[in-house]
Amino acid sequence: MRKKSRYQFRFKWLVVPVFAVVTFGLTKIAVQNPQITEAVYSQNIYPFLASVFSSFSNIFPFSLDDIFYIFLIAGTFVLIALLSFRKISFKKTGKILLNVLAATYALFYLLWGFNYFREDLNRRLNLAEQKPDTDKFVQQLGMLIESTNRSYCTFDNFDKKTIDSLVELSYKNLAPALKINYPAGKRNDKKITFSHFFASAGISGYYGPFFNEVHVNKKLLPIEYPFVLAHEKAHQLGVTSEAEANFYGWLVCTQSNSKQLQYSANLYVLKFFLYQGYQLKVYPELIKKLDSNVKADFKRIKKHWDELRNEKVNKVASKVNDTYLKTNKVEKGIEDYFGVVKFVIDFQTDSVFQGKYGLKF
Repeated sequence: MRKKSRYQFRFKWLVVPVFAVVTFGLTKIAVQNPQITEAVYSQNIYPFLASVFSSFSNIFPFSLDDIFYIFLIAGTFVLIALLSFRKISFKKTGKILLNVLAATYALFYLLWGFNYFREDLNRRLNLAEQKPDTDKFVQQLGMLIESTNRSYCTFDNFDKKTIDSLVELSYKNLAPALKINYPAGKRNDKKITFSHFFASAGISGYYGPFFNEVHVNKKLLPIEYPFVLAHEKAHQLGVTSEAEANFYGWLVCTQSNSKQLQYSANLYVLKFFLYQGYQLKVYPELIKKLDSNVKADFKRIKKHWDELRNEKVNKVASKVNDTYLKTNKVEKGIEDYFGVVKFVIDFQTDSVFQGKYGLKF
């Protein structure tokens, strides 16, 4: 009995790594069975986890995810220092690092990451998928320009609490159309602890999966806030794809009665359309249709982020994000953000989907 106990204790450090291996195996099963992943994890397990963890993290006014990442980085340096001064053996250091990495990996997927393997947006929402068509693209771009001009407004009376409540109300109203298990927890946004550093990398917000937290960069201009908030809330509601989160954020904001929400979202998505249509012959004519106030806002936003951006930090952050997305089966990597153009066109041309849920464009 004593020998058996010693044997069990000797290999106890392998429990977490083995759990990570099991999690890895489950990801392989999940990616091959998106319907089951959608029904079991995304629609049932995840909303429960989101409710529990977001209710806990919401107690704290600061970011628990930021603190978690700080501890991971600081802990790594402490281990290196202890190893350098021979206060700890290579073997023990290896065991600690392996367990930390294994635990982080397993928790990431169990707490949120399995949503990467759910059904794609068109299947999930039963939204008709359109084939690429230049004429259709130009038509929808023209309509989006008109909508952006029409929704133009100032943000002189900007109030974050009001914006947050309006975004939440829209998500609640659109829950059936977006196939989300509302409310799935609490989504009060938190400021990124190192907002200036994140801004230098061009990051306007991020979702923290370990404590179910929505983060918004405090360097954001008021005009950007509504859409970025809606985008990050989409991640908290189980939407992993950046293109899908952009679409959710756009739809939620444009279906609101608030002009500030409408304009913020239209302005953000319009830049993706303009980027993709830049080489078209009709591009100069389309640009002429933009209201002068809208053009001024585009320039103001660009200038703001150009002043904050650090070329080297931005390049590294983009590479890391690209690798992260591709690792999680997002084949286009950071180019996935531009996929919102396709989803907006699909929505604009699917009158059945619009009519079923009483949506407008």
